Amino acid sequence: MEARAYLKYARISPRKVEIVLNLIRNKPTDMAMAILKHTPKAACELLEKLLKSAIANAENNHSMDPQNLYVAECFVTPGPTLKRIRPRAQGRANRVLKRTSHITLVLKEKE
Repeated sequence: MEARAYLKYARISPRKVEIVLNLIRNKPTDMAMAILKHTPKAACELLEKLLKSAIANAENNHSMDPQNLYVAECFVTPGPTLKRIRPRAQGRANRVLKRTSHITLVLKEKE
């Protein structure tokens, strides 16, 4: 039995999210929540909300015990990239790539 939570089109680069996901992979949910609370990264705020959602899904949809949950899988895939233009000197322009992410979190119960 597993509980999933998805966050799609998050306006943060997948590289930045992957760094934080590596910290919480295979950790119990209470430890993962503590890590997310005390890590000074932009992705932590999004992942904390996503983890709470996954815990709620496990408890309400699958009747799993929140004390026995751990982060079984977590991964990020790139979403669509927004292309923007930044004006530069002498009438030129540079392209700015605003990357988005699709984040997936899977919780399972310890045996």
